[in-house]
Amino acid sequence: MSVEPIPTSRGGRPLDTLAIALMLLLCLSWGFNQIAVKLVLPDIPPFLQGMLRSCGALVVILLVALFRGVKLFQRDGTLKAGLFCGLLFGIEFVLIYRGLLLTSASRAVVFLYTAPFFVALGSRRFLGERLSPAQWGGLALSFAGVALAIGVPQPDVDARVLLGDLLIVAGGALWAATTLVVKATSLVRAPAEKALGYQVALSIPILGIAAWLAGETITRVPGPLSLSLMAYQAFWVVGLTFMLWFTLVKTYSASKLSAFTFITPLFGVAAGYFIMHDHLTPVFGVAALLVIAGLYLVNRPSNPATDPLLTVTKT
Repeated sequence: MSVEPIPTSRGGRPLDTLAIALMLLLCLSWGFNQIAVKLVLPDIPPFLQGMLRSCGALVVILLVALFRGVKLFQRDGTLKAGLFCGLLFGIEFVLIYRGLLLTSASRAVVFLYTAPFFVALGSRRFLGERLSPAQWGGLALSFAGVALAIGVPQPDVDARVLLGDLLIVAGGALWAATTLVVKATSLVRAPAEKALGYQVALSIPILGIAAWLAGETITRVPGPLSLSLMAYQAFWVVGLTFMLWFTLVKTYSASKLSAFTFITPLFGVAAGYFIMHDHLTPVFGVAALLVIAGLYLVNRPSNPATDPLLTVTKT
């Protein structure tokens, strides 16, 4: 399936106050999700965890579609793009979960958030969005802030860890690819329930096969904490926040939305401090400032005097 470039006008509008507020909610939810996955691992291994949360999310998508009167199975020319996007989505999580077995969680968070760079590159090719040098600098600044917050780079890294890093980067690239496919194909006209439904439905057999090949099993009945965190992942994170994400992707600039996800690992580090009692240093404050400064550069209006719609912050 080929993806044709689309006109600049379809690249999406800049982020307004509502989009920023919603992205903060998404990033906060995704940041805590990293802690949720880690807490559930003793009861449910990673591929099975991903498969089960996709099953739960699919139920949510079907219920929301029923409530809103969305016809998920109506022919609308999105099948090929939807199946392709679902394939990318499923493989993305296989790569991420496999990479987590080889590298540390902190390194994985940093390398996963190479995704905004892939989105920016793809947006230039397929969506007609072009970032200025200052905006590219903003992306780099935010990425540096994330790396500083997590404590990467680390010395004496062996080949096994580097392979894990590479798998995580590949997962980040596929995350970017799903965003671009939704934006640049017929999926942009489909309801968010359908765009996400393709991805979640196809990820179930992909993750199931990966779990079978890895020999994963559930050896004990998960406790109340694990069950509640699985419900959080399935119903809220994948079922609702991912749906909201694709709703935003269809409306706003893909590259600027993706850049905003740099906040997610900062929320993850903060959640680790409050929930897991991880150590938090003053360096984290510096890292947060770098991320915020980078986001300002990415979202800064090119000519605020003549285009007030582009204003994203008020002083």
